[in-house]
Amino acid sequence: MYGPMPGERFPIPAVDLTKVPEKFWRRQVDYVGPHPVGTVVVNTNTFYLHLVQEGGKAMRYGVGLGRQGFEWSGEGRIQWKQQWPKWTPPAEMIARKPELEQWSADNGGMPPGLDNPLGARALYIFQNGEDTLYRIHGSPEYWTIGKAVSSGCVRLINQDIIDLYNRVPSGSRLIVV
Repeated sequence: MYGPMPGERFPIPAVDLTKVPEKFWRRQVDYVGPHPVGTVVVNTNTFYLHLVQEGGKAMRYGVGLGRQGFEWSGEGRIQWKQQWPKWTPPAEMIARKPELEQWSADNGGMPPGLDNPLGARALYIFQNGEDTLYRIHGSPEYWTIGKAVSSGCVRLINQDIIDLYNRVPSGSRLIVV
């Protein structure tokens, strides 16, 4: 499940599972909740993302979330999906970290690859038809799963975002609680 993925556009190395607590490993779990099948539910208290499935089940993934001051919650839609996305930090992030200017929109963003912060896949979160600039994405920093470290995005192990990407169609409902 977390082995190397040599067939990817950028071959993904195996995950060192000693750096990810087992409770955050991908697994199918029983799920009881008010959300219909196909809904993506992110629980910011438990650091889990659930994809609601039929028969009272869900696929559960461990996630890294936004650090204090960068949290996002509410409802949205996964409006767009991309394999090996380009990363373009927003102007607010560049103001906090001027060294990111090299990856600004004016400079064309950071090309896809193993060091790209969005990882192997990205799901783009929209709310009321507008891009929130938040993403559900892979991360080369898999040891951050289960921690509040990002600038508001929901990050998964690259192997997990590939699995989720293959299960979730564009337009899927997202709930962040």
